[in-house]
Amino acid sequence: MATVELTKENFDRTVSDNPFVLIDFWAGWCRPCLQFAPVYEKVSEANPDLLFAKVDTEAQQELAGAFQITSIPTLMIVRDQVAIFAQPGALPEAALTDLIAQARALDMDEVRAKIAPSDRPEAQGDEGADEPGTSGTPEV
Repeated sequence: MATVELTKENFDRTVSDNPFVLIDFWAGWCRPCLQFAPVYEKVSEANPDLLFAKVDTEAQQELAGAFQITSIPTLMIVRDQVAIFAQPGALPEAALTDLIAQARALDMDEVRAKIAPSDRPEAQGDEGADEPGTSGTPEV
């Protein structure tokens, strides 16, 4: 399956309509990005049930900014509208395949329980203290 180009206009709908999305934040001038592209394409072909998407950080600066992308390539995995992985750096094929297997194995009910606001008394007054990347995807 070919990768899908994400833009500010189609990002929210794409992530909402697909339960498992891999996102490659890249730029045309970035040599590691260009070296990672064929690996990303090959792994996408081996996983046709997942959506592989790309964000051109030069053309979509607002979108890259919303995710605080400061280094490229950055790979992000979004499952059930929750960002479960985000890390800069080009991965070799075996590492990307292993990462996908780990992401598939996650119990999303457990993940959602960990990021849900707590009713514990010691958690009161901690509004807004969530760690980055634990409360889902930012509104774009």
